[in-house]
Amino acid sequence: MSEKKNLNHHEVKLNHGGKIVVLDTGAVLTAEMTAMLQALHSRSTKGIKDHLKVLADRGSDKFMKTFYVGYGHKSIGDCGTTTVFIEGVSMLAAKAIQDSKLYNGQESSTRYIDFTKQPFVDPINNEMSKNIQEKWREFYLKVTAVMKTKLPNRYPLNKGEKPEIYQKAINARAFDIARGFLPAGTSTNLAWTTTLRQFDDRIMSLRHHPLSEVREIANKLNDALLSVYPSSFKENDESRITKYAATNEYIKNAYKKYYYHDSASPKMKLVRDNFDKKSLDEFKDLLATRPPKTELPKWLGAYGEATFAFTLDFGSFRDIQRHRAVTQRMPLLTAEIGFNDWYLNELTEDLRNEAKLLILELTSDTEKLTENVALRQYYLPMGLNISNYLRGDLPALIYLIELRANSLVHPTLATQATEMAKLLEENCNDISLKIHLSSEPGRFDVKRGEADIIKME
Repeated sequence: MSEKKNLNHHEVKLNHGGKIVVLDTGAVLTAEMTAMLQALHSRSTKGIKDHLKVLADRGSDKFMKTFYVGYGHKSIGDCGTTTVFIEGVSMLAAKAIQDSKLYNGQESSTRYIDFTKQPFVDPINNEMSKNIQEKWREFYLKVTAVMKTKLPNRYPLNKGEKPEIYQKAINARAFDIARGFLPAGTSTNLAWTTTLRQFDDRIMSLRHHPLSEVREIANKLNDALLSVYPSSFKENDESRITKYAATNEYIKNAYKKYYYHDSASPKMKLVRDNFDKKSLDEFKDLLATRPPKTELPKWLGAYGEATFAFTLDFGSFRDIQRHRAVTQRMPLLTAEIGFNDWYLNELTEDLRNEAKLLILELTSDTEKLTENVALRQYYLPMGLNISNYLRGDLPALIYLIELRANSLVHPTLATQATEMAKLLEENCNDISLKIHLSSEPGRFDVKRGEADIIKME
């Protein structure tokens, strides 16, 4: 225990009150050292003991500066892994950081955590902007409290169900409903584990994000990592920007013009199918006889992809974005497509009427705040629908659909995953594709109460 207390975690404060913490695991061999050892292993047959001697004699500093940073052998940076904790940032910033197939990590769950006292990230920071976010908080509080008392009447405790697990499931359902009224500027925490190389690559992109909050996180994350791994990261200075001027200008243009996807989407549509049905015909037995909870062989992904366009509330987009095997555009959160009906239908009649008026009032006020549509997102609730555009190969799509089309998943996402399954199964009927679905996706399931992670006494 005393050793754990002596760990030296490196912390950097963010302007709006959040922070970045680079984890010190207390490892004898650091991320830079393990990267160096693996690089040496690729150039010698002498074995790890000989490389450890080189490390002990020379250290990793000069090696990493020369070969990883200096010569640009990026694969060396893939051999060293570290973890950072980014706390007190907006839901929008969290999604920006996680917008990568190589992201590994976790985020605070609005489905299990009471966000009553969470601070808001408010980049405009005037009386009107504060008022909008606080009104959403007040209604979130009201919905949570009322629904916790009303839901037991709608979903009574059944014989054989444990009262404590049942109550957790009721609370989770109340949070499911209330989270639609949290603004996207609500702060959250996330953990991020990846390689030194991927941190460096992602920082280069995030420096040009449309949101200033994300740009600040990128720059201060680089500072934090530079302090801990001085041989693997570069200073945030003009010389670096000048050296990679063409690359930086290209990324800046891409983020400015094309980052957000806001084209109108149908409720669910298979917009493109590039499956090589002729080749897949050879694997009919694999597609037809696969047991439940069994993944398709990854190499089937070589035979094409399909693209879906559909509407989904921003809250559930946060869930589906976790699927790294598919590619998705980042949606722009606006009020144009309307508020997802599921959240409204789950409310009591009085709350529903109040919610409709509040949505009209606060979305109108948000339009008056600023002409910047990216900034407006901080003040809009996560129950608003967005346009999603998703592309994946067959193994990736089947995994996503079967995981999300069940009673333990938020109903708005479970419903769309079920629709996706129907379209995909119909389209691939001639190659005998079988998809295993829950019989009642999105229904109230007391097992939700068992899915929590609790502190051990």
